[in-house]
Amino acid sequence: MNYSVLELWILLMRSEPRCYQLPTFCVVLVMLLASSGQVARAAEPEGAAKHVIVIGVDGLAPFGISSANTPALDRLCEQGASTMHARAVMPTSSSSNWASMIMGAGPEQHGITSNEWERNRFEIAPVVKGSEGIYPTMFSAVRKGLPTSAIGVFHDWGGFGRLVESESCDLVVDADGPVDAIDRSTEFWNSRNPSLLFIHLDHVDHAGHAEGWGSPDYVQAVQLADRLINQVVTVVEKTGHKSDTVVIVTSDHGGVDKGHGGSTMAEIEIPWIAWGAGIRTGVELKKPVNTYDTAATVLRLLDVPAPACWVGRPVTEALSQSKQSEDDAAPSEPVAVE
Repeated sequence: MNYSVLELWILLMRSEPRCYQLPTFCVVLVMLLASSGQVARAAEPEGAAKHVIVIGVDGLAPFGISSANTPALDRLCEQGASTMHARAVMPTSSSSNWASMIMGAGPEQHGITSNEWERNRFEIAPVVKGSEGIYPTMFSAVRKGLPTSAIGVFHDWGGFGRLVESESCDLVVDADGPVDAIDRSTEFWNSRNPSLLFIHLDHVDHAGHAEGWGSPDYVQAVQLADRLINQVVTVVEKTGHKSDTVVIVTSDHGGVDKGHGGSTMAEIEIPWIAWGAGIRTGVELKKPVNTYDTAATVLRLLDVPAPACWVGRPVTEALSQSKQSEDDAAPSEPVAVE
């Protein structure tokens, strides 16, 4: 015979007093609830999601977003958590920063100090060698933590591929332009339902180098990126995964005139936007965010342990109902040193 929770409660309360003394009562109630199939499932780990999509737009500076018509990015900011003051690492070159974003550490740890870096040619060795002899990335960490998951990387700059442990991914594609990167990544999403999908777009950086950061061509490139990002978000929603997916949009660096690599604020400040399941709504992040925190945040969202060698911390301020430990917490305002 099946009983409701209320009926079980009444039956217990009508029994002899010794049966509902507190310790015995709790044990009996749990057993009865379990036998009736009414024990709630264990809660999902806080901050956990089933899918994370990271969209990295090469050369996208915060002033590029404010100068362009970007309804998709505006929506993600309004419905998610964001900052236009996240930090790249020095030097503000592409290889150093893409590596830091996916490796959860800076050049001092992973050893990728310039665009001239190659796996067999470098000045600084990584402090830890993981899969394929390079510093551990979020791709190998997710593969280890979620062995049966699908992982895909679609990059519009050929040099990005050398930063990724291809053996940890189901597919690593050097796309033919930004539209191809989006088309092929959304096809992968539809066919494989990946736990982790990384999309790299390169055309904004091209416009910056060709015509200058902030030029009309640069602004148009940012607007194209916005439309492509909207395609990804639309696919997530149409496939019914808005409730279990997080989309993170960020960049590797900004730029000045027609270049980057220096130490100006225009080069080192980058946007960081998170939207989706378990992300706070309409929040402007106040605590510092560094590009190497992206990898740590991805692993926190997927409930995967981070490699011990990483220095990045999850952006817990962006997570709804997240518990910040002392290690996660960071001062919201600079502390004056006397």
